[in-house]
Amino acid sequence: MNYKNEFEKNIMKSKIILVLIGLFCTCFSWSQKVVLQSPNQKIEAALYAMDASNKGEWYLKVSYSANKNTSEILPKVSLGLSRSDQDFSKELIFLKASKPKIVKEQYSLPFGKKSLRNNTANEITISFENPNKAKLNLIVRAYNDGLTFRYEFPEKKGSYSIKEEYTAYQIPNKSTRWLEKWNAANEGLYANSSEDKIVQQEWCYPALFNSADKSTWFLLHEADLDRNYCGTKLSNTQDINTYKLTFPDPKDGRGTGESNPSISLPWKSPWRVISIGSLADIVESTLVEDVSTPTRFKNTDWIKPGKVSWNYWSSNHGTKDYKIICDFTDLAVKMNWPYTLLDWEWDGMTNGGNLEDALKYIHSKGIKPLMWYNSGGNHTWVSSTPKDRMLTHENRIEEFTKLKKLGVVGVKIDFFESEKQNMIKYYIDILEDAAQFEMMVYFHGCIVPRGWSRTYPNLMTYEGVRGAEWYNNGPEFTVTAAEHNTVLPFTRNVVGAMDYTPVTFTNSQFPHLTSFGHELALSVIFESPLQHLADRPEGYYELPEEAKTFLKEVPTAWDNSKFIEGYPGQEVTMARQKGESWYIGSINASERQEKTKKVKLNFLKEGVNYRAVIIADGKHDKAFNSQTITVNKTSTIEAKLLRRGGFVISLIPIQE
Repeated sequence: MNYKNEFEKNIMKSKIILVLIGLFCTCFSWSQKVVLQSPNQKIEAALYAMDASNKGEWYLKVSYSANKNTSEILPKVSLGLSRSDQDFSKELIFLKASKPKIVKEQYSLPFGKKSLRNNTANEITISFENPNKAKLNLIVRAYNDGLTFRYEFPEKKGSYSIKEEYTAYQIPNKSTRWLEKWNAANEGLYANSSEDKIVQQEWCYPALFNSADKSTWFLLHEADLDRNYCGTKLSNTQDINTYKLTFPDPKDGRGTGESNPSISLPWKSPWRVISIGSLADIVESTLVEDVSTPTRFKNTDWIKPGKVSWNYWSSNHGTKDYKIICDFTDLAVKMNWPYTLLDWEWDGMTNGGNLEDALKYIHSKGIKPLMWYNSGGNHTWVSSTPKDRMLTHENRIEEFTKLKKLGVVGVKIDFFESEKQNMIKYYIDILEDAAQFEMMVYFHGCIVPRGWSRTYPNLMTYEGVRGAEWYNNGPEFTVTAAEHNTVLPFTRNVVGAMDYTPVTFTNSQFPHLTSFGHELALSVIFESPLQHLADRPEGYYELPEEAKTFLKEVPTAWDNSKFIEGYPGQEVTMARQKGESWYIGSINASERQEKTKKVKLNFLKEGVNYRAVIIADGKHDKAFNSQTITVNKTSTIEAKLLRRGGFVISLIPIQE
């Protein structure tokens, strides 16, 4: 490829426009200063002043063009910061906008929606100063699937705290929204609303919106959060249709840590991320990782995604029992899963063996162990042990040294309960120390993804979701799970790996209403490099052979992901590719309506026949109807979904 020609072609195609008042064009409002378009020209961000002068408050207006119609999806994105020494919002003076540049990246990850990532954006830097001549830059990027922006203090010296960030998204009243009430564990349900049903409170990331004219979808999030800031959340408490970024609540983490972040210059904020486009654009987007800091890891061969047997769901005290550990190790062997997890209470193991005995048994079977830890410290009320072994650098080095000798390959660390800056530092310190020992990490009771998996690819997955564990917590999830499962692919799972602990066929403390086909489909619908399959051994052993084979073979890391059809809270059909093979999952949320889905296979490779194994709902919710047929790119597969039902399809090339 001739990159110079490609670069010049992108410059021509993008038609980035920089407009200065009265100098270049008279067709714009006197208050408009800069316009930036995405390479495909569908996304446009315009910078405006609140009045006709070069001094005051500034905001972005975001539009999206599709099918020759332009939708103003965000009429006002307010901008600015307040620092402990001075303000950077009320009286900002526009200085200049940089010449546009193309940001063009290609990178790979050992897991996720796609193995190879290509992204291109148009970027400008807009420079302001306040009345004290202190500088603030706004860096804006327009990608084909979204808009991102961040703040920069370019001056070289100074340490301050940020009193407030004024970033706020004004949402047209008729826009439909899917939002989760703020909770520190990010384990709530999403609720949809618009117009007179809008609730005023604080909200979790990510937040999904459908434009008032229904033509465009957009998702609000943040990315590339590092030690220099705290996590933020959204709040519409002041204005029902404006979602402002707010800092963590002082009470989070049992009151430990400061809510307001401290910074040292020069400094850049996290990216404010707006994924934009069709539902397919939202679901397939990797924008949160695309804008995050590339990894410095020299070698990632030791980072290996895979399925995990997990005993907590079916037996809350399972890891305390040596024989249960052996049973779940045997399950991993029989299902060809590489890992088993020793969850809490491994330090109190009895009934025939202790931790060392369990690890010896696990290794003798060729399975790799993962182990649970309490994050420890005064930020969590949970006293479960081992509590403080991950709390300090010295603790971690000592513990990781022991784990490495014991052949443990990964740790699950739980109960963070805060997104204050001190906790963000803690997360990142864990990841960096673990990497020294080639130790995989996953977080529970935690933040939702902020793009860290690109920077620290030993971060395999996060909870940050109301998952199957909630069948243990009360009767509510029995009723809400089916709908919730069809919201997550459009919200939480868009922004990164999600440890829902899916695919359960027996019952925990409270029963399922989802069908066996629905549960099986979650292995494809939900993306997590470490996929903890949560049922008891007999739940898998008693499956029909086709379903067992599917769960043995279905990958947990993907070369490509394709959204086929769906709508939040109603249904979703996804296809994911690994090598030359494809896997399809489809689920239905309806309490009353059975559905028949026709899936076109036009994404398959030309001229290749595939063996399609279809495992769909049978006569009732605990039965399957399986068939095997030969298909190709021109084929359409028809499958039935019961109420709260689902199906899977594996498509394996036939070697001629």
